[in-house]
Amino acid sequence: MNLFRLVGYTLLVAVLTAPAVHADDPCLGDDEKKAAMAESAALQKAEQAGQLAALFVAYMKVVANECIDRYDKNAMGNAKANLSKLGRDLAKASEAKGALYSGEPVRADGQTSAFRYYEAIGDYHEANRVLLKAVQANPEDLRLFETAWNIDNGRNGPAEHNGSKQPFNSPPAFRQELAKVATATADRLMKAEEQDAHGLTGNIGNLSKATTQSLEKLGRAALWMKYLPGGDRPAKDRAEQRGDTILKRPDPTFTQGHAMRYYEFSGSPKAKDMAAQIKKKADASQRAMEKAGEGVKGMFSQKSEAEQKQFDKKKADLEKELGF
Repeated sequence: MNLFRLVGYTLLVAVLTAPAVHADDPCLGDDEKKAAMAESAALQKAEQAGQLAALFVAYMKVVANECIDRYDKNAMGNAKANLSKLGRDLAKASEAKGALYSGEPVRADGQTSAFRYYEAIGDYHEANRVLLKAVQANPEDLRLFETAWNIDNGRNGPAEHNGSKQPFNSPPAFRQELAKVATATADRLMKAEEQDAHGLTGNIGNLSKATTQSLEKLGRAALWMKYLPGGDRPAKDRAEQRGDTILKRPDPTFTQGHAMRYYEFSGSPKAKDMAAQIKKKADASQRAMEKAGEGVKGMFSQKSEAEQKQFDKKKADLEKELGF
């Protein structure tokens, strides 16, 4: 009797604990198993086909799958052992072809930039190198520059003993090289703006075009200067100088609006003062026009009254003559 009771208890414990084991291991779910088996099959297919770019993508997916070792005992070890070397080889090949940087993720067809391969394997120093190379080759591309400037956002260093990861910070030399690009580009724009500024003192017919082109270059230069220690102050100071130049023209009544555009860009208090002056003049002109209008109206009114009296007199004379 005791033996039967013991067996019954054992079976009961087995039944009750089996679901708990399954619940504690998320890798035993049907979806997890299906995904792991699919990635294992993709890895084997890529290895057999010798497609290196596809193999790299397969390695990445295997390394990111915490459940795959439940179903393929060799996949994880194989992927970790080969991922970095394969990534570097592919990165070098992309760099040799001139594919330095792209915003696209790593692709299985091989159309991937050197930067993305280095970034994928965590070799941030090499990733920075090719990214800087891309920026230097495209010094007018502000979006690419901004990507490089903020590249450390979201990066983490290697895991520590407790499993935590610290944010990765690129060495200061990286941003120093980027600052050189920003300085050179801003200088080129400021130099080009000097040519546009020649039109500010010439024929009034060219003033609007010269102002627009000048401000466009100052605006672009200011965007690059934001990444430099002095900020965009040089561009704004020059804009204020351009406004002063326009006000020295002999036709300020017709050109002060262009000066205002420069002052507004520069953030100069002269913009507020000029706006007040323009409003004051506009109000005075409006009042003068209203007064002139009232005078004209009064003149016509007086004329109408005189004509009416003359008409009435002629009418009375005619009636008298006719005997009415």
